[in-house]
Amino acid sequence: MNYSLRPLGDSAVVIQLGNAIETGTHEKVKLVTSILEETPQEWLVDIIPAFTTVTLYYDPMLVLQEREGQLPYEGVCSLLAELLTGDAAHTSASGRVVEIPVCYGGEYGPDLEEVAAYHGISADEVISKHASGDYLVYMIGFAPGFPYVGGLDPELATPRKKSPRMKIPAGAVGIAGDQTGVYPIETPGGWQLIGRTPLSLFQPDEETPSLLQAGDRIKFVSISEDEFKEMEGKA
Repeated sequence: MNYSLRPLGDSAVVIQLGNAIETGTHEKVKLVTSILEETPQEWLVDIIPAFTTVTLYYDPMLVLQEREGQLPYEGVCSLLAELLTGDAAHTSASGRVVEIPVCYGGEYGPDLEEVAAYHGISADEVISKHASGDYLVYMIGFAPGFPYVGGLDPELATPRKKSPRMKIPAGAVGIAGDQTGVYPIETPGGWQLIGRTPLSLFQPDEETPSLLQAGDRIKFVSISEDEFKEMEGKA
């Protein structure tokens, strides 16, 4: 596996696995993350996967204890070289397919008509294109449980709103540039809102708070307002 390492402060190292947001690099990010998660290390504090990197936070004192005669950063680099070689580095990491029901338009998607007008197509065509996409979760960030998703139909790419909203409800499904995503919590934002899901993407009391994880595939499913309210009531 090709990668490079660089320090981040005095207790973190960045594993650089590529330079572009694309599926091949993501697969390497997911694989490295899986290897580290499945090989517990006392010195490892946290693992942060991103579009092209995986950042490790470590305890320098524990690294010194394990790697006598090496500085903490040098010791971590040596340990990573051991972990990222051999058969483990050549296996594949598969993700789940998560269905997300979406009620498009109306009060749930106030920008649907605007997106349709921007592209010169009907609102129904926007819904059809959006719901038929093959989406990959590259990373979780910005807000707890917020998925950065690739795979949006280029014909739906739409600029962010010039004036962000101060309050966007949890579950709002939006488009910004060539990405689509779901707001897991109420937050300000400038994405074009085309629908909303009754699912809760972030549940802090659960063992795994974020519904979605990097590597998951998303399938959006169009539902009616009545179905939305019924599902919302059961959430």
